[in-house]
Amino acid sequence: MSERLEKVDKIEFKALLFDFYGELLTEKQKMAYEDHICNDLSLTEIAQDYGVSRQAAHDLIKRTDKILSEYESKLHLVERFLTIKNHVRQMAESDNLEEIHALAAHIMEEL
Repeated sequence: MSERLEKVDKIEFKALLFDFYGELLTEKQKMAYEDHICNDLSLTEIAQDYGVSRQAAHDLIKRTDKILSEYESKLHLVERFLTIKNHVRQMAESDNLEEIHALAAHIMEEL
């Protein structure tokens, strides 16, 4: 994981993975993962909602985590997003026109 991604909270990172790659999941994976990460449901609650064991819910979430991480390792969309977001923040905070131009050039490279 790159340095930029290490600075992002683990739950926030998982939510970003879901935002970027969630549509590539099966409907069951998508619903369970959203319930766990975005809606903060426990594995027990998910298991009850889906009529499966807690272990099955755990396995589904863990498998989905792995799938989303594999997408990111190949496509790097979240990493690019965080890089661009950081550059834009730096531009907003800077009064130095040369620095703003340099950051804009980095953003263009990322795109």
